[in-house]
Amino acid sequence: MPRWSRFNIISVVLGFAFLYLPILLLVIFSFNESRLVTVWAGFSTKWYVALFQNQGLIDAAWVTIRVALLTATFATVLGTLAALALVRYSRFRGRLLFSGMVYAPLVMPEVITGLSLLLLFVAVGLDRGFWTVTLAHITFAMCFVAVVVQSRLLSFDQSVEEAALDLGATPLRTFFEVTLPIIAPAVLSGWMLAFTLSLDDLVIASFTTGPGATTLPMKIYSQVRLGVTPEINAACTILIGFVAIGVLIASIVTKQRELQRQRDEHQAARGMS
Repeated sequence: MPRWSRFNIISVVLGFAFLYLPILLLVIFSFNESRLVTVWAGFSTKWYVALFQNQGLIDAAWVTIRVALLTATFATVLGTLAALALVRYSRFRGRLLFSGMVYAPLVMPEVITGLSLLLLFVAVGLDRGFWTVTLAHITFAMCFVAVVVQSRLLSFDQSVEEAALDLGATPLRTFFEVTLPIIAPAVLSGWMLAFTLSLDDLVIASFTTGPGATTLPMKIYSQVRLGVTPEINAACTILIGFVAIGVLIASIVTKQRELQRQRDEHQAARGMS
């Protein structure tokens, strides 16, 4: 087993400090008594009270959550179907073009993606607002789900599907009762990834939004340009906690599903023996 040198330990500590120390300071100063975000004047929760009295931030947060939930759900469905098409139907006309269109948002700068979607919505006559932001987020989040699910399908043992089909199950029933439960951890991970990406997107939403559809990142960005306030720290702290709880729940569910799958396989192996 390799030993950790002093250089490795210092490098890891400095790396984690660089990544997480600013977030920790943001959380700490959200409980600051002073309005100055760089001067500690004592512990207080008054800025959380002020945050929940700020109707503009509350409305923006509600828009963001609705967009993120819809984006994650539809992007997960479309991304899973795209992954199935790429893995199970490896030879069909237009596969190269299809895979390129699926993966393009991964490498495309968000400015270009947002501008192209804006031109599309203008060309088809869609009024910019809640639904254009949601469609834009589904477009770029779907490819991330497809990558996650595809990586699981590549290591999938198709013999279990063949066994279900041999026992008389239809392809649709085989997918919902055999395939989907096995790839569920990857699907859930894709959903959480799409939800998180939609939750903190700023660039694409800025191009595709309209009146009454201001997301929380856009609201925070517009206020930060005038100066950081403790209310912004409180809003960011709640957002961080919200995402952390979601990731924790997803990890627990994924772990439980994996343990259940291992127990089922063990019982099946004992039954065959």
